[in-house]
Amino acid sequence: MTDAPLPSFAPPDPREQRMPSLLGIDSGLTVTKAVIFDECGRSLAVSRERVPQSLPRAHHVERDMDELWRATARAIREAIRQSGRGAADIAAVAPTAHGDGLYLVDRTASPLGPGILSLDSRARLLLREWQNTGVMEPALKISGQQPHVAAPSTLLAWIRDHHPERYTRIGHVLGCKDWLRLCLTGELGMDRTEASTAFTDVSTQSYSSELLELFGLGALQRALPPMYEPVAISGQVTAAAAAATGLLAGTPVAAGLHDVTASALGIGAHAPDILGIVAGTYSINEVVSNTPVIDSRWFCRGAVRPGQWNNMAISPASATNYDWFIDTLCASDRDAAAASGLSIHEQLSPEIAAGLARPASPFYHPYLYGSPDGAIASAGFLGLRGWHQRGDMLAAILEGIAFNHRVHVDALREAFPATEIYLTGGISRNPLIAQLFSDVLGLPVTVTDTEEAAAWGAALCAGAAVGLFKDVAADPRVMSGMRTKFWPDPQARAVRDERYKLHQQIAHHLRSDWEALSALEPSKQL
Repeated sequence: MTDAPLPSFAPPDPREQRMPSLLGIDSGLTVTKAVIFDECGRSLAVSRERVPQSLPRAHHVERDMDELWRATARAIREAIRQSGRGAADIAAVAPTAHGDGLYLVDRTASPLGPGILSLDSRARLLLREWQNTGVMEPALKISGQQPHVAAPSTLLAWIRDHHPERYTRIGHVLGCKDWLRLCLTGELGMDRTEASTAFTDVSTQSYSSELLELFGLGALQRALPPMYEPVAISGQVTAAAAAATGLLAGTPVAAGLHDVTASALGIGAHAPDILGIVAGTYSINEVVSNTPVIDSRWFCRGAVRPGQWNNMAISPASATNYDWFIDTLCASDRDAAAASGLSIHEQLSPEIAAGLARPASPFYHPYLYGSPDGAIASAGFLGLRGWHQRGDMLAAILEGIAFNHRVHVDALREAFPATEIYLTGGISRNPLIAQLFSDVLGLPVTVTDTEEAAAWGAALCAGAAVGLFKDVAADPRVMSGMRTKFWPDPQARAVRDERYKLHQQIAHHLRSDWEALSALEPSKQL
């Protein structure tokens, strides 16, 4: 790994601090948030800001980089206000954000067009070309993974081919959290967990010029920023960032990490023999190993510690389907729930319970944005009848999400002896859904009370960076009192097993139809 020089920083005067707190920034695909934790891991304040997505044409999913920073700055300022503590109490900051996708800046470190989110699939035809021209196998051997449709490497090659003028103006290649850290500190950088999404040798965990040449991106070697440890101080809050956020100028900022890794770290699952699941926008399924284990069914990427690897089997096919259904078809119910003091999730829970309990409910394939087999597959209900109700559809969506996670979990368990599953993500807070995952996976599933897992994972990096914690594994929380375990019900498990087999059989038979449906979509790629 490339060793980046550590910039000097001037932390706030400790005499001005009552008790140290930590700021974790977590920027997802639709919401950016700031969470302030005390030194014991308790959340003092959470502030969220929605960041609009732009879908200018089919398969393009983007957002304005400057607006992302402004929204994040507002969230930080509001979190400080809510915490009731002064900015001088914040000992350190660390960001995490959605991984993959692409955030480009020019040679002046200004945004070079919109950020591209990891839901984007504009490069699907290029990816198919790579599959047909022998790029995938060498990439797997060198990097420990095959590029996917929203990988930085794939998107950069697409820009090279379709927007050569923009390509030649690239100054630096960043991930989402690295853009936010640049806004906070004025310093360029990337960490191992982010760099390994597309640019590193799986064995050395350092940048690989051979890999860049394989993708036809050799000219961008100069554009890769310094690589830091996630717990290294990579800069300090500038005066301009302090004015925007309410932070104290000079507050140290740790490099941070990819949100997939941060979420596992935040729930205590970033360790060998524990399989961590994040049921969020993506279906994330991951387990840490002490040696690189390479397989085309998962990404073997850098873990928080050097000399460890995070094996991630993922697809963009999880809770975003549930969110889409609610946003699209339950808007009036959301308003009614809010008026009665309930969340839309609480209001829908009885309908979901009834749907899960009914036999012969419809099937749903959760492929709104992609699938384990790529971007060609599309979402849809099968077996839907006139007597089915909304709860049946919601139950089918949640079952389909759990089935998609099982595809990845079954693959990982062939290579890793994981006997514990830790589950996080917004939908995991519903005990019905946690039980559904246990029944579908056939294993005990543990859910923690950590509501902001990714932000806490980032905060652990910040605390370790300034010496509040011995290292990122020194979680100060008493985890034994924060966990609820769900065990598979034998009868329900047998039913889910049979339905899973049929779900996968249907998906297999639909592949040719998905190809035909994809051909009907707008062909304009630019």
